[in-house]
Amino acid sequence: MKRSLFFITVFLLILSACRSALPTPQTVALTVYFTNVPRYAIGTEPYEDAVTRTVPATGSLPEDVLTQLFLGPTDDEKAQGLDVFLSGATGFSELTIADGVARVYLTGECNSKGATYTIANLIEANLKQFPGIQWVKIYDQNGETETPDGQSGSIPFCLEP
Repeated sequence: MKRSLFFITVFLLILSACRSALPTPQTVALTVYFTNVPRYAIGTEPYEDAVTRTVPATGSLPEDVLTQLFLGPTDDEKAQGLDVFLSGATGFSELTIADGVARVYLTGECNSKGATYTIANLIEANLKQFPGIQWVKIYDQNGETETPDGQSGSIPFCLEP
C-alpha cells in the first residue's frame, strides 16, 4: 500500500512539473468592426465601430478577424448598439490573400433581402485594415462572385440589393 502511494505521489509530482513547463499560449489583440445600429438607422456614417478582442494567436490575423466577425458582438458590445448583419451567411470556408486581393468564400445561403448594407460591408471593413489587402472579393456558397478576376473588389449576386 505504501509503495502504491509512493508511486502515485511521484506520478502527480511529475505531472504537475510537466504542466508548469508547458508554454503559455500566445494571444493577440484584434480590431473587429461591427455595425453601429443606431447610427445606421439614421444614416450617419461611418456605420462601423471597432472593438478590441484578445484571442489566441493562430498566425493569420485576417482569418482571426473574420472568425470574430462571424461570432458576432458580445453581450456588452450589443448593449452599446453593435450588431452584425449576416445577410444569410453563416461563416466562411476559406480566405486567401494574394497580390493585394483577399478572397472570402461564404457559407450559408447569402441574401441581401434588398438591403444596400450587407455582410459584404463588414467583411471589407474588417479586411482592409490590413496593409496587404487592397481589394476584397466575396464568393457565395456556390463559389461565385460578380468579378472573379483582376485587382478589384467584388461581391456575389446574392448580396446585391
